[in-house]
Amino acid sequence: MSKIVLPALHMPFRSAGCNPRMELTGEAVWLWAAENGLSLSAAARNRMLRARPELWTSLVFPDAAQEHLDLFCQWLFWMLLVDDEFDDGVAGRDPRVCERVVARLVGVLDGSGPASPMEYALGDLRERACRGRSPGWIRQFRRDTASWLWTYYAEAVERAAGREPARADFTEHRRDSVAVRPFLDLQEIAAGTDLPESARGLPSYLTLRNAVADHAGLCNDICSLEKEAVLGYGHNAVLLLRRERGYTLQEAVNEAGIQLSRMAERIQRAEKDLAAETDAARLAAPVRAALRDCARSHRGLVRGSFDHQARAERYTRPDLVRAAWQDSLSPHFTV
Repeated sequence: MSKIVLPALHMPFRSAGCNPRMELTGEAVWLWAAENGLSLSAAARNRMLRARPELWTSLVFPDAAQEHLDLFCQWLFWMLLVDDEFDDGVAGRDPRVCERVVARLVGVLDGSGPASPMEYALGDLRERACRGRSPGWIRQFRRDTASWLWTYYAEAVERAAGREPARADFTEHRRDSVAVRPFLDLQEIAAGTDLPESARGLPSYLTLRNAVADHAGLCNDICSLEKEAVLGYGHNAVLLLRRERGYTLQEAVNEAGIQLSRMAERIQRAEKDLAAETDAARLAAPVRAALRDCARSHRGLVRGSFDHQARAERYTRPDLVRAAWQDSLSPHFTV
């Protein structure tokens, strides 16, 4: 593949910096993995080190307490393991195997007994995340996490059928597959709030969440382009743009950069609309304050993800990542 020049991506949101507890969280995540039987091969360990989950969580949750930061980093660590195995392992190649694995993981979210290290780890994460949360929050977190997991089944079926999604169909799929919606829920824990249904259902708040997911997904697709093109991974918005519009790869990257700027503007518009809708709905002052905190946190997720992809070797060194993916994965799913 010829060298691609990434556009100067517009980022209107200010960085809050990195959580000072990052180093301790980085140590805690590996201890947690060992305690839960998540033994990684040397290649898988190197991929995780290059992904730097402790950096992402520290950028996205700059003020989180140690307990919460550790939990969020362990969620991301677990999700990255899932992502690698579904994208590149047997669990993502055979739809029947994929369906069984996803159904078991969703069952753990619903309280069924775990049977593998990955399932035991998920059960631990779910229990700690949901402790003390409202039924409404738990329903949304379960829905957002399960929807992300089922995107792997959809992709496995499309691979088996030898087809790629249309760009229009891909948008909603990517909102789930980018896996930021569960972290938008977790941001409520960091903010010390639990939104009532009257706030969760505001049209502008739903628009804001969608816009954040769209931005995170497209930014990730731009930064992951070289790795995914080499691996033949077709669920990438830039590659779909190239195919559907007849662009060169560079033209598709340039167009994706323009679209990313428009998504940032959508986030800003949604925040303004949110302020107007909280007035119209006559929400209580504490709920309005909680929504403002959530909107600020969601904006911080966009900026933190952007900064992480500029610093983590998973994105900045595709040559290393490409070499690492040539090694076989050490599966954690019982298939």
